[in-house]
Amino acid sequence: MQELTEQTLAPGLTGRVELTVTDADTAQAVGSGDVPVLGTPRVLALAEAATVAATARHLPSGSTTVGTRVELEHRAATPVGRTVAAQARLTEVDRRRLVFEITVTDGGQTVAEGRVERALVDRHRFLERAGGAP
Repeated sequence: MQELTEQTLAPGLTGRVELTVTDADTAQAVGSGDVPVLGTPRVLALAEAATVAATARHLPSGSTTVGTRVELEHRAATPVGRTVAAQARLTEVDRRRLVFEITVTDGGQTVAEGRVERALVDRHRFLERAGGAP
């Protein structure tokens, strides 16, 4: 799998996802606070979705990625009805370890940024070890 990783996953890959904030995305709804603005757990989920989008078409057959480490600075509140976009850029590939830089914006304003690390794994073996193999 290491050889395939070097051929298919290279720094520079990007992914982008958007979310229009609803009541279900607020800190109140997800249990991370008591205000009706985009909750940090939803920001993190959006950032991870962008990393998945960046590599989705480039993974070796039978492989997937799993999150292993996150550093996230949630800088600004986003009210219900606004649309935020998460952009992920793959900056480092170290064998199975993938490092992404993340930016989440609302219009021209950066509302969050950080770094997400993921590991490239064999999907079947991973599920077997987790006790959830089909």
